[in-house]
Amino acid sequence: MVSLEQVKLLETKVIKTIEYVRKISEENALLKEKLDSYQQRTDELEAQIKQFKEDQDLIEDGILSALDRLNQFEDTFDNQNLQEKSPDIFVNGPEESTPPPMNDTSDDSKSSNFEAPNNPEDSQTEPQSLNSELDIF
Repeated sequence: MVSLEQVKLLETKVIKTIEYVRKISEENALLKEKLDSYQQRTDELEAQIKQFKEDQDLIEDGILSALDRLNQFEDTFDNQNLQEKSPDIFVNGPEESTPPPMNDTSDDSKSSNFEAPNNPEDSQTEPQSLNSELDIF
């Protein structure tokens, strides 16, 4: 038969088990709240990462566009400089393309290696030597 002590022992175990289940249920609820909070924060961070990636793509596109425009500007500038210099050297002939005088004119002992041709026959051979002297690029 079942004794009174066994019933009391059973009742004590049931009370402990109920208390343990209540405690575990509270902890479970607390952990679920933390999980929800962490999940919400994770979603916010993922949204920020997505926005940062989109911003980074826009920044990269802007930089590439600016570099492309800079290259176009440089090409245009270089082409204009070549066109401005080209007529003086090759189209108009060497008579009009004499280099500017040296800035230092105080010392007459220093002379330029380039002299303008006096003879029209010499002017036909001069553009080749002028071309080789001015070809610095």
